[in-house]
Parts: sequence; C-alpha cells; structure tokens
Amino acid sequence: MNSTGSKWLLSLLLLAVVAAADAQLYESFYAAKCPQGPAKVAEVVKSWIAKDRTLAPALLRLHFHDCFVRGCDASVLLNGATSEKEAPPNKGSLRGFNVIDDIKAKVEALCPGVISCSDILALAGRDAIVAMGGTNWSVPLGRRDGVLSLASEANADLPSPFSTFASLVSNFGKKGLSTSDLVVLSGSHTVGLAHCAVMQPRLYNFSSTVKTDPALDPTFATALKKLCKQGDVATLIKMDQSKAVDTWDPNYYSNVLRGRSLFTSDDQLKRNPAGVKVVQQMNKAPSPFNKAFGDAMVKMGKIGVLTGTNGQIRKKCFVKN
Repeated sequence: MNSTGSKWLLSLLLLAVVAAADAQLYESFYAAKCPQGPAKVAEVVKSWIAKDRTLAPALLRLHFHDCFVRGCDASVLLNGATSEKEAPPNKGSLRGFNVIDDIKAKVEALCPGVISCSDILALAGRDAIVAMGGTNWSVPLGRRDGVLSLASEANADLPSPFSTFASLVSNFGKKGLSTSDLVVLSGSHTVGLAHCAVMQPRLYNFSSTVKTDPALDPTFATALKKLCKQGDVATLIKMDQSKAVDTWDPNYYSNVLRGRSLFTSDDQLKRNPAGVKVVQQMNKAPSPFNKAFGDAMVKMGKIGVLTGTNGQIRKKCFVKN
C-alpha cells in the first residue's frame, strides 16, 4: 500500500474509534448510579481553586497529558518507578494529583466503585477552568481506567515545547486531532505557569551564532531575561506575561502574533499558512475561542477511551485495583 493509501486507512480507523467513543460516552452517564457525582467533583475543585488559582491550568494540563498517552484512561495518575509520572515531560511539572485524590475519596464516599478516575480528570479539567472564571463545555462521560503506565510512552507521545509546526501537526494527527484543534488547544497557554528551564535555549543559547531567538520581540526577550536569569531552571513564570493575574481569554493569540509567547511550539503556530489562519481567527473580536476550545476538548477527551467492560473503575486513582 502506498503512503496515500496508508494515510486514508489510518483516517478511517481513527474515525471508527471516535464513532465508537461517541456512542458510549454521554453527559448523563452517571444519572442513574451516581447522580450527585459530577456536582461533587465541581464542588471539590472549586474549593481547591479558591485557595490556589494556579491549580486550574494544572488540572487542565493533567487531563491533556493523560489523553495523549494511551488515551484518556487516567494512566498519568498511576504511581511507579517507570510510570508516566516519572517521564521528563511530567516529572516535577505536573501538579494537582492531590486534588484528584481528594475528589476520588469524596466521590467514593458517595458512590463506591462507580465514577472512574479518567472521568474525574475530564470533569476536573473543565470545572477548574470554570472555577477561575473561564469557559464551560459539556463533558461526555463513561470512560474506564487503564492499568498500565509507561514513562517511555509519555516521552514518545507528549508534544514538546521545542516542537516544529510539522512535528506538532503529526503528533496531534496521530491522536485524531486536526491542525485547527492543535491551534485551539494551544490557546490554553493563556493561563498557567512555565519553568525557566524551557526558556533557557530561546533566551541564551538559540544557535551557535545567535544567542537569543530572533522570533522573540526584543523588548519581551529583555523582560524575560530579568525573570529567568541565565542558568535558572527552577523559577516559575506566567505563560501570559501581559497580565498581572491569570484570566481565561484569547490573549494568547495576540501574544503569538507579536512574538510574545513563551514556547517555540507557540511561535511555530504562525509559521505555517494553515496555522496562522486559525491564530488570526481566534484573535478576532469577538473571538470564537471559547466555543472552539470546548469543542476541541470534547474531541480530545474521546482519544483512546476504554468503555464497556474494558479497563476498570479504580478505587484509588494512583494504583490499579
């Protein structure tokens, strides 16, 4: 089979997987067995975000990092010396595990053995953004939990902040997500924190001839160097430096166009005609970002889900039954 035929076959398989997930995931999945469950998740998330707003993007990121490895099966939550938690893209940067454990304990008290950890991740990601004053979207439910978690798969599957546009499109495409989904989901970088470690190459060691990435707005680069000194890998800085306090908005896209986004992967979105077209659409006023983001999250939340009798409902999210 030639490459065109292979891509066509892969597209059909991905569509079949999505169609199967659509048939088995629905918003009222717990209406009969645990009607108060989803509301309890929102209640617990709200209480945590009230104490620490930075947990909102952290919980959203947990859901994303789960879905991109083995699908949305809560494998990112499992403990183990070689688990996804230990992979370099996750270790030391993923947060919110304690929130998920708290939610699970309270939901188990309501309805033992009913609500999966993977559904909790999907709900918590949405509820966290709502709690910080962001957008809302429906969350189809009915996922079950996996029993395997491998750091090697996280290393292979998670997109890098240093990725090129072509690499990002390929990475997202393998998960059944389009170029538009890629650009829209990247808009979550309008909130959250990043380690200065990620900024070191762009600020101080871009190439053998140029120290600072010329794609960065010069004034912005100077300001970043004050926040992230050369060699600093530990300091956390806001993803959106244009705001004193994190707010959910489409400002990310303005930052991308002005050379004021943190990651190489962010800047790459405007380096391709298809990418920059979506960036410009999201940057319009009024922006379609919120609706597009919700739609993309629903789509992402169906990647490789386990349903029916596959997987299990973990009693504790960090260990299989």
